[in-house]
Amino acid sequence: MEIVKSWTGRTACMLQGALRLTNEQFAEHLGISTRTVVRWHANPDLAPRTEMQQLLDTTFDKAGDAVRHRFGLLSRSPEVAPQAQALRVAIAVVQRGNEVLLVCRRGDDNLSWQFPAGMCKPGAAVASVAVQETHAETGVHCAVREELGSRVHPKTGVLASYVLCDYLAGEATNRDTVENMDVAWVPLSTLTRFIPADRIYPPILSALEAA
Repeated sequence: MEIVKSWTGRTACMLQGALRLTNEQFAEHLGISTRTVVRWHANPDLAPRTEMQQLLDTTFDKAGDAVRHRFGLLSRSPEVAPQAQALRVAIAVVQRGNEVLLVCRRGDDNLSWQFPAGMCKPGAAVASVAVQETHAETGVHCAVREELGSRVHPKTGVLASYVLCDYLAGEATNRDTVENMDVAWVPLSTLTRFIPADRIYPPILSALEAA
């Protein structure tokens, strides 16, 4: 029987391949966010947090013999491990007066403040996903004001599409405690203290300054 001493992004993706699941299906199977699975594909050498190691251990232990056999084949031939799907991420820049909405993500070994975001399934509209994911993550209702453009994200390698949104209603709360540590309205004047300016897509800063 195969034994995994310590899970990495690479071996987690091998388990995904052995289970024959898409990124979305694997995330649902584990009870985590799809963005975590995408991060494993983008950073195969990263070691997940301790609680995620335990979750992967449990998933592997409960897998049938056929899955463990396929995992063994993949582990001996890493070049055939599943590749990340071509994914688009919808990112919502939600403004409320002189404030913008941020979420504090739990990384593998650190925390980082980001704009609310969600994965777009094939055929899904970026604007709709941005609005839906913002509400799912934070409880905030918003409406898209304008689309700001897209880029290949320099860290994750996925296609990131950005939309500027207006706050409508709802109290900002952390509704995704697995992925996020906190949610907060941040003054525009202090935004770059939370997210360094060189990591922010330039049209975001231009749009916020204009507003």
